[in-house]
Amino acid sequence: MIENPIIRGFNPDPAICKKGGDYYIATSTFEWFPGVQIFHSRDLKNWKLICRPLNRVSQLNLMGIPDSGGVWAPCLTYADHKFWLVYSIMREHRAFKDVRNYVVTADEIDGEWSEPVFLNASGFDPSLFHDIDGRKYVLNMVYDFRNYHPWNYGISLQEFDVEKGELVGKPEMIFKGTKLQKTEGPHLYYIDGYYYLFTAEGGSQFGHSITVARSKNLRGPYEVHPDNPILTAWYAPENYLQKTGHASLVHTDSDEWYVTYLTSRPIKRKQKGIFEERGFCTLGRETAISKVEWKDGWPYIVGGKTAQQYVEQPNLPEQMWPAPDEKKYFKDGIPKEFQTLRVPFTEKMGEIKDQGLVLYGQESLYSVFEQSMIARRFESLNFEAETVVNFLPEYFQQMAGLVCYYNSKNWTTLHVTYDEEKGKILNILSCEASALTWPLKDQEKIQVEGNQIYLKVKVTKEFYQFYYSLDGKEWTALPVKFDTYKLSDDYIAKPFLGPTGSAFTGAFVGIHCNDLTGMRCPATFRYFKYTEEK
Repeated sequence: MIENPIIRGFNPDPAICKKGGDYYIATSTFEWFPGVQIFHSRDLKNWKLICRPLNRVSQLNLMGIPDSGGVWAPCLTYADHKFWLVYSIMREHRAFKDVRNYVVTADEIDGEWSEPVFLNASGFDPSLFHDIDGRKYVLNMVYDFRNYHPWNYGISLQEFDVEKGELVGKPEMIFKGTKLQKTEGPHLYYIDGYYYLFTAEGGSQFGHSITVARSKNLRGPYEVHPDNPILTAWYAPENYLQKTGHASLVHTDSDEWYVTYLTSRPIKRKQKGIFEERGFCTLGRETAISKVEWKDGWPYIVGGKTAQQYVEQPNLPEQMWPAPDEKKYFKDGIPKEFQTLRVPFTEKMGEIKDQGLVLYGQESLYSVFEQSMIARRFESLNFEAETVVNFLPEYFQQMAGLVCYYNSKNWTTLHVTYDEEKGKILNILSCEASALTWPLKDQEKIQVEGNQIYLKVKVTKEFYQFYYSLDGKEWTALPVKFDTYKLSDDYIAKPFLGPTGSAFTGAFVGIHCNDLTGMRCPATFRYFKYTEEK
């Protein structure tokens, strides 16, 4: 059996494609760099991260974009002996959607991807459809900023001329959506004489759903599935998998059909006396899969409209990938699961030396421009993350350490810094909805003797707590616990927190170095250890 989610942690908007016996899924990365995560499988059960294709600023310039901006909903396809990746760069996503849509190509999935070709800017979630006659078309939702209209104006279709490298003709509105509204995430397939249009509807939160429509004509009209939506958790608040939507279809060599989609696993608790029926999804929106069966020319989810934790796997040879190392030393470079924020890892940010990863202090964790931080996703809500840092600050504006991070206005860090009376100290700084607090300010300041100190965070579904050690063996817990659920989009987007904007990502844990003096004080991290509870 396949256990959902198949790709854990923040990995939304999965687009699946096939080349021979290999299957690939591309997921959104928003403000994290490099852009787009691509995973590989041969059995639809076991997946591994193999590349991030948008690894140059010329392909992906995220400097200054807001939290939860950046790469939205990529579409990965294989046709004409090459891979095609269509993606959005969302520059502003509040009242307006200032977006740019592009396409890049590559001969090999993990090879060098081309420079981007601009497509359009009318809306987000672009996808590329390869028709049976060889012509290609770009679909995307068109955004309506007039707040007296529904924001989903509809799904547009426009031909893409490969030789000219541009869209030609005029966009045509082929689908206005259903009563579920908020129609987005289009993917088009030609199967047995019909064009099948898969869309996401109902919004990206707990009402998320998969809608299917079909037509004999590419340009419509499209009739809606007789039992629409084909998948949703809206009517099943206790289901293990929530927020199910944004689907992508694949046909296997074993003549079976599957659909991948985003999902979330909520933590349920009470907060401020208000019971949150659905809960808080600290792991963000993950990737799941379901089997599809066909009845009367329509796709249905095997097992019904509510996503299942366990799914029948296809009749394909099982392919296991080697288990990743828990303890990562930096002498061989930055491990693949780590990303940076908005800007690539360059010599300005840091470098690899014999003693480990050196990060040069840049702007604060609040910044949306240039930070020196690398981080990886929470993939479980029961894990420990550990590092050791060598840092010699001379001013209170310099800090380096371990951070649990959602976005620039919601994070907590245990770090080494400088105090005018005590010299080098250990401190905690927390940021919630843009407000800074120092939970240890009434405690005796912890002086740091020697050059290096070990730092650790233990995460459970209820709390996360920081620890420190002088030798990496005997650990001291710091006397404050933090609510894990506050590192979720569901909490951060709550109206009572004020206008913090949309929240579409997930929790990360990582290491950082900040120097607000501009002198780029260095911090050296020898290793990073991430261990999930068995």
